[in-house]
Amino acid sequence: MSETTQAADGGDDQPNARERVEVTAADLPLHCPMPGKRLWDSHPRVFLPIADSGEETCPYCGTVFVLKGPAGGHH
Repeated sequence: MSETTQAADGGDDQPNARERVEVTAADLPLHCPMPGKRLWDSHPRVFLPIADSGEETCPYCGTVFVLKGPAGGHH
């Protein structure tokens, strides 16, 4: 997983804590929760089509994902 900013309260382990996450082509196909999150089971996995828009918000937890750099050949 790429660079992550912590939730407003300073912790990143709260279920469904809103945050902003920068991702790269290596993270595609993008899904939330992402691998490596301690609370990876806090909501069902949902795939987010970030390659075209460059920014997507998880409908479950509100995490905002921002694509840094080109999407490459991923869809």
